[in-house]
Amino acid sequence: MNWNQTVGRLLGYEDVTSIDSVRLTFGAPWASGSGGGAWIVLGCLALCGLSWLFYHRFQRSSRVRVRALLAVCRAVSLCLLLLILADPIVETRFTSHPRPALWVLFDGSDSMAIADQMPLEQQQRLSEAVDLSATKPGDATAKPSPPTRSDYVRALVRKTEDNLFDELHRRYRLRGYLFDAGADGVRSLRMTTEEAPDTLDHELLASQLTTDGQVTAIGDALENLALRHATSNLAGVLVISDFDQNSGQTVSQGAQKLGAAVKVFALGVGSPTAVDLAVEIRAPLRMKKAEQSTVTAIVSQKELDGRLVQVRVLAERTAAESVGQTSDQIVVGEREVELTATRIPVEFPFTPAEPGRYVFRAEVDPLEAEIVEQNNQDEREVTVIDDFMRLLFVEQEPTWEWRFVKEVFHRDKLVGMRGFRTFLRSADPSVRESNELFLPTLTMPRSEFFRNDVIFLGDIEGSKLSGRFCEMTKEFVSQFGGGLVVIAGPRFGPGQLAGTAIADMLPVIVDADARLRDARDFQLMLAPMAAQFDFMQLGEDPEENRVAWANLGKLPWYQPVKRLEPSASTVLASHPTDTCVDGKTPQPLIAVRKYGRGEVIYVAMNEMWRMRRKYGELYYRQFWGQMIHRLGLSHALGSQKRFVVRTDRQVYQADETVLVTVEAYNRDFEPLTAADLPDQMLSGQVVRPGRNASDESVTEAISVTELRPGVFEARIPVFEGGEYRIRVTDPVENQVVETHVQVRSLSAERLSAVRNTSIQQSVARATNGRSYELNTVSQFLQDFNPPRLTETTVEVFPLWNTWMCFGLVVLLLLGEWMIRKLVNLA
Repeated sequence: MNWNQTVGRLLGYEDVTSIDSVRLTFGAPWASGSGGGAWIVLGCLALCGLSWLFYHRFQRSSRVRVRALLAVCRAVSLCLLLLILADPIVETRFTSHPRPALWVLFDGSDSMAIADQMPLEQQQRLSEAVDLSATKPGDATAKPSPPTRSDYVRALVRKTEDNLFDELHRRYRLRGYLFDAGADGVRSLRMTTEEAPDTLDHELLASQLTTDGQVTAIGDALENLALRHATSNLAGVLVISDFDQNSGQTVSQGAQKLGAAVKVFALGVGSPTAVDLAVEIRAPLRMKKAEQSTVTAIVSQKELDGRLVQVRVLAERTAAESVGQTSDQIVVGEREVELTATRIPVEFPFTPAEPGRYVFRAEVDPLEAEIVEQNNQDEREVTVIDDFMRLLFVEQEPTWEWRFVKEVFHRDKLVGMRGFRTFLRSADPSVRESNELFLPTLTMPRSEFFRNDVIFLGDIEGSKLSGRFCEMTKEFVSQFGGGLVVIAGPRFGPGQLAGTAIADMLPVIVDADARLRDARDFQLMLAPMAAQFDFMQLGEDPEENRVAWANLGKLPWYQPVKRLEPSASTVLASHPTDTCVDGKTPQPLIAVRKYGRGEVIYVAMNEMWRMRRKYGELYYRQFWGQMIHRLGLSHALGSQKRFVVRTDRQVYQADETVLVTVEAYNRDFEPLTAADLPDQMLSGQVVRPGRNASDESVTEAISVTELRPGVFEARIPVFEGGEYRIRVTDPVENQVVETHVQVRSLSAERLSAVRNTSIQQSVARATNGRSYELNTVSQFLQDFNPPRLTETTVEVFPLWNTWMCFGLVVLLLLGEWMIRKLVNLA
């Protein structure tokens, strides 16, 4: 160790390569200025003069040499005290090369407690790599239980020879962390003890590696570390996990928060393959009574090719809704399936006989050697309605679009003849009064207006739309989750809506001065985001979808707009050449915007009927039908919107809290408040499942208090697995409205039995890191050789309060005193 390193160790820094400069300054205001040095020199000269004068004039009894020595001691002491008053400071600038920082992030989720069923040879190879015996203490004749994933990690930490973590602790500034509770569950691990701060304590570190976490959120954990700890000298992160990400942002997104220069290395634990059988259910959220629908069970398998399994789909009412009704199981279908692919869809037709809420469950029997059986069944809640959607089409006069849309929805099983109503401005008043198809006025009572589910607004003069209609439409979309479709026509155009409440909701910014563009025909161009909206997908595959949209042909005109509304709008189709006012953005022809709890769709021309020219209603019906299903079935239908009970999720884990929200309005759809209620709150019940299958359900009263006018909330803790039914009484109709949630007592970590190698490898590639197995992780020491950063550090040391300064003053004073005693000076 050279002089520079010795000084660096005294200053608390490692690997100091050079001391660049040492400078003495003073901190006292009177001594730090431009003339401060002169004052110090003058002061020292004056003190030296006083010391000489004192011993030369007033201490004549001693010899001259002794008096000179005493005068020097006194002068040095006084000058040193003057320097202390000047607050002397030593400023040292030095260069060092500190060890890079390395973080080790351990997975503490429940999936790390899975014991993988691996071939004995592979299990022995991994056990030898981490010094873990394949057998556990006990009966030697008993079949050994396989180690869990966490057992392998603890053994790697405790390894006696060639311990990876010992070498990492020597080379780098090592820190350990454990994530076990999502984004907020990253805990720092103790790696050394106070008695031996320079030695890694294997047992201490291994004892902290628990598996209590209920989700794997590696991306959130990396972001959490980046926010809580400085990453300026961080060179890399070693993540030890099974990478079964099931919550939060992606691992790559979290790694980006660490910085572009930080490499992430991935050590995978757990078998990448396993015998596993899983099923998931697909069913429409709403079905119509007495109308056939399709329920699909998708069977997934690994390492089970050629096996035969029995697939069952059952349905059960969530609760008895009136006296005399039962909740007996309904067998939707059962079929034996040969596992010939990794994913096999099995379809079952189902015709509901009674309305209500049902839980559909798909299940397959567990097979031998399966590690995880929780994913052998899946559930989905479906509402069977004996109601119809209510559509209001507002138009100036009959158009081709109006005529064909009317025909489509008259034959739609969810709308029918009763559900489609229209207001035609040009219709004879007597016809509007006598024909049930027509509405006599747009200024209908609120109790009627808010029963609608979807509103179509066609080519109508803006001055004919009253302010009350526009404001109620805005409330209908934002507060009640209704759907609005604005279809531009050639006569008036969307510019007529400028300055109205409806214009505020559109996915485009309209131009009051814009005029129809019909200079040349054009072919509508689908946007990339169109693939995410079902009503834009008009075929079974991309090729059929292309054919369906090509059938629309060339369009003769469209209505232009200024630009796209930027906050929450998505373009689904655009003009191939024309642009908005910015000269870059293509003119939107079909766009959608989320507004409040509802959605607004804008169509720039009422020429979609041209889609019928070759295939009749096939694609035309699909376009409009899927659109109104999206807009209308996303909320309660008709007058049910007046009192809605919902929860923030449908599935919870045990020990979580259910947030119940009730949207409550009176018969005129005006918000209810606590002042309108006898007890200042809504009353309800929660029906909890029994602790065991034989136990009866327990009913508890709950109070739902006002959050704001029209919205009431309650929080219900859930502890046991099963179905919880939540009932709230509608004070207007004195009827009970019910919803239900499922609580899982098993961890979501057990839904997958294998390590996710694709995530493990992708995060390593994205950050220029490497991916390892337990038996190859020693290669990490060769792969990870980050350069040591060069740091220039300036340290400022005040001298007046150091032990050297104090000792020197004491030594001088004692020396002068002892000399005076020796020569008998008074």
